[in-house]
Parts: sequence; C-alpha cells; structure tokens
Amino acid sequence: MNNNWLKIGRFFAVGVTVAILLEGCSTVPVTGRRQLKLVSSDQESQLGLTSFEQLKSTTPISHDPAANAMVQRVGKRIAAVASNDLPDAQWEFVVFESQEANAFCLPGGKVGVYTGLLPIARDDAGLATVLGHEIGHAVAHHGAERMSEALVLQGAGKLVGSAVATKSPEYVDAVLLAWGAGSKVGRELPHDRKQESEADEIGIMYMAKAGYDPKAAIDFWERFAAYNKQKGGQSNFLSRFLSTHPVNDVRIQYLTARLAKTAAESAENKLQ
Repeated sequence: MNNNWLKIGRFFAVGVTVAILLEGCSTVPVTGRRQLKLVSSDQESQLGLTSFEQLKSTTPISHDPAANAMVQRVGKRIAAVASNDLPDAQWEFVVFESQEANAFCLPGGKVGVYTGLLPIARDDAGLATVLGHEIGHAVAHHGAERMSEALVLQGAGKLVGSAVATKSPEYVDAVLLAWGAGSKVGRELPHDRKQESEADEIGIMYMAKAGYDPKAAIDFWERFAAYNKQKGGQSNFLSRFLSTHPVNDVRIQYLTARLAKTAAESAENKLQ
C-alpha cells in the first residue's frame, strides 16, 4: 500500500512540476509576473467577442441614461490608461439589467456592468475600482492563463490515469479523484486568488493614472463587504480556503498595504 501511494505521489509531483516548469511563457503587463500562456491573444479575444455577443442577445440591456453615462464616462477613462497594455482591445461598455452585483471584462475589451452593482459603487471612484480590477484581468490575460493551466492539468491527469489503467476500476477512480482534488486545491484555486490580487493591484494603478483617488478602492470594498454580510455571505476558514476570490477583509488588508507602499515609494522618489 505504501509503495502504491508513493507511486501516486510521484505521478502527482510530475504533473505539478510540468505545470511549474512551463510557467513563464510570457510576462504580465504592469506587475511583471511570469505566467503560463499557451492560448494566443487572438484566440482569447475571439472567445471574448463571441461570448459578449451571445450575452447581449440573451441578457436585458439597461437604457437608463444616468447609469449608461456613468459607465461610459468611467470606463473610457480607465480604458485610456489601459490601452497601452492592451493595444488591440475593441472597447465596448454595456450596462446589463440585473440585480446581480457584478461586472466583468472579457478578453478583447468587452466590459459589462450589472445594474445591481451601481448602488454599491455609488460614484465614479467606486465604479473605477471595479472597472480597474476587471480590466486588470483582461490586461493580465488571466483567461488565457487559466485555459493554459487547464490544458496542462488535463494532460497531467491523463498521465496519471494511463499509469494506473491496469489497476481495478475502483483504484483508478480513487487515484483520479485524488488527482482532481489535489490539483484543484493545491494549484488552481491558489492561482485564481493570486490572479484576483494581481487584478486589484493593476486596478488601483489604473485608477490613479485615470485621475481617481485609489483610496476609494478601500471604501468600495468595505461597502461590498457590508453588502455581502447583508446577503448572508460567510467568511469562515473553509470559505477562505476554497474561495477563488480573496474574502473582503483579506482584500482590504492587501489593498491598504499596497497603497501604503505606493505612497512611501512616491514620497521617496520626490526626495531624490
């Protein structure tokens, strides 16, 4: 039994090692992080464009003048500073009629904002927090990175499956289940949380360059935390471990530290 688990561990280690060794195919704009990117920017953009058109055909679009003016105004300011890092983006900003408190930026610069988010955003700076974050995902090509990692994990999973194919079906299922759980918690979810923090970092930089006070990001996430609490959101250990997004208090702590570091660096530069 010990030898069997040792073999399983070796196969698991091989798969994870492959993913780690391949990581570094490209560099994330702004942060400089090395990332795995097996999907081309053109492929990523086409997926985003197709998905956005489908979404517009199936989801009600808001015609509220104030909401649309706000999203267009803030979106264009953030896009103007992000365009250097995403030069081929075909920017489009659409307000969708939905109570969901959410927004997104698909590859290719297609941005959607749900009306349910606007009361929490409150003002231009609050909305800039969200749009800076979502556009940060697109600039960092996080979608392509996730698809690339899925390809690597799928290949490694097949490697494990083929290695134990001669064992009993129950044994094979147990190994594949262990591989799925190990890769999900040990690799995919922590990386998703890293992407979220990276998008936060890029977002506040874009906010500042677009003329918004990045400190407004703290105010927004505090309001969003209160909204989640009102809706029954939980922040226990299990939710922290399995969530792909940083829980609100962790995100606020990270942004607060990041803003303090940025302020210190700016002060130091002025003295030089």
